[in-house]
Amino acid sequence: MRTSRWRTLHPVLWGGWAALAAGAVLCVAGWYGVSGERWAERQLPYLASCTIPGAALIVAGAVLLARGREAAAAARVEELYGLLVEPGPGGAGEPEGAASAPLAVSGRLLTVPGGTLYHRSDCPLVAGKDGAVPVDAGPAARGGLRPCPVCEPAEEAG
Repeated sequence: MRTSRWRTLHPVLWGGWAALAAGAVLCVAGWYGVSGERWAERQLPYLASCTIPGAALIVAGAVLLARGREAAAAARVEELYGLLVEPGPGGAGEPEGAASAPLAVSGRLLTVPGGTLYHRSDCPLVAGKDGAVPVDAGPAARGGLRPCPVCEPAEEAG
């Protein structure tokens, strides 16, 4: 999965670097041409043919690099999500109903200090964490915490 994504991202990143380099070369050539001419009417062709397209290429290269890095980050997040949800080594022998079975069933709610979610105590995201603290069952007492999308604790749990 990772290699196919990276193969599609590399041309975008290389294109961005190439556009930046070509734009820099054009800007330098335009500056050199303008600096050698005394009269404004002789400087305009250098501006029109080198400096302005060079600046446009620099902007285009910067956009390509930003989009390529954004796509690389999105590909990495998708890869990590795939690793998170892929079945474990015993996944092939599980019964058919196991896929729809809840991941965590405990009624006790926990949160991690500074976190934005509350979890069931047997949720894999907080299981074994020493810093997890209990949360009161009332929605007002949760202080704006949202339910975990992995263990999906019910509002009435507690």
